[in-house]
Amino acid sequence: MIANPLDPGDGTWLVVVNDAGQHALWRPFLDMPPGWRVVLRDADHDAALDYVERNWTALQPAGHSEPGATR
Repeated sequence: MIANPLDPGDGTWLVVVNDAGQHALWRPFLDMPPGWRVVLRDADHDAALDYVERNWTALQPAGHSEPGATR
């Protein structure tokens, strides 16, 4: 069985972000998905995850408004 390259493990990671401010961990050997850009390079998994936890504070889906807000 082939391992999923996005499973946590050894090696380096990227943190990528899109225009909506959503963050994701990504492997440097995978093609970058359209609309995403690198904000952290050459991190181990724990450091990449720590970066996301410190920098992505609005953990709601893109386009989701705050409770009680009107559109």
